[in-house]
Amino acid sequence: MKMLIQVAGAFLSIFAFAVYLETPKKHLVKSGIVGAVSGVVYLVCMELWNGEVLASFIAALAVSLVSNIFARKFKTPVTLFLVAGILPIVPGAGMYRTVHYILNSDESMVAYYLTQTLEIAGVIALAIFIVDSIFRGASRGEWKQQSMKYVRKVHLK
Repeated sequence: MKMLIQVAGAFLSIFAFAVYLETPKKHLVKSGIVGAVSGVVYLVCMELWNGEVLASFIAALAVSLVSNIFARKFKTPVTLFLVAGILPIVPGAGMYRTVHYILNSDESMVAYYLTQTLEIAGVIALAIFIVDSIFRGASRGEWKQQSMKYVRKVHLK
């Protein structure tokens, strides 16, 4: 029951945030769904493994996947769903704790929370990059990098 309330809270908070960002009305519920996906995947991973960094990575993978699917299905930019979807897993509390312990001059706790916050931010970025790369490769029908062909064409002209 507690997890259901937390997921509903994630949905409502992302829905409200999407309203604040002036997301088109037809996409408000979809943004809330992406936020709920983020919340439920994060909570399930925390229950299974109790590791914030791993849970954030898997939740970011799920959010990025759902955002890319929604963007293609509803013909909208990915960021419309992605920005709202990653909010439940952004390490805001970690940054708060880092500043709190800086002000209290507790260097060991500062190091712990700063490291954890940077790890979470890094795995979120990595997950978004991985899923985006897969979708870009699949949409072009090519899985290998074509940068050398482009360079050769430029130099030949």
